[in-house]
Amino acid sequence: MGYNTVKVMKYLDIIKEYDANAAITPGMLIELMSTGKVRAHATAEGNVQPMFALEDELQGQDINDAYAANDKVQCWIPVRGEEVYAILADGQTAVIGSELSSNGDGTLRVHVAEVESWEVSEAGEVAVYPNAIVAKALEAKDLSEGSESESSAPGVGYDKRIRVEVM
Repeated sequence: MGYNTVKVMKYLDIIKEYDANAAITPGMLIELMSTGKVRAHATAEGNVQPMFALEDELQGQDINDAYAANDKVQCWIPVRGEEVYAILADGQTAVIGSELSSNGDGTLRVHVAEVESWEVSEAGEVAVYPNAIVAKALEAKDLSEGSESESSAPGVGYDKRIRVEVM
């Protein structure tokens, strides 16, 4: 089932507005940069505050209309339990209940916990990301094959969207 909005179920409505650093598609996981602009979340499996780009309905746009660089982006900060119509990364297969994390490009991917040995690396440090899981899948979606032949822009052409619940 498709939706015409990124906000599938909301309890609070925390929306902020920031300038886009580059093109952003509604439904992308985004992050605030030190410049005060937002961009697609850029750290795969990294820590994240759930924040998603909304469609610019005030300008008559829908979920497939991307924001351009320097456009004002409607940014939704959903809370635990709210449902988002997000974008799943190419090559991913999610089932109901799959934990999802950032793919490092604004899309989500199935989270795979890394098993680290507790031996200290050459640098003497081990990176730990305790806030990597963004959401869990509320529907199954298989993008393991065929998505590369469709449009490469998230949310445009191929149905890459997936309903998720924020963790």
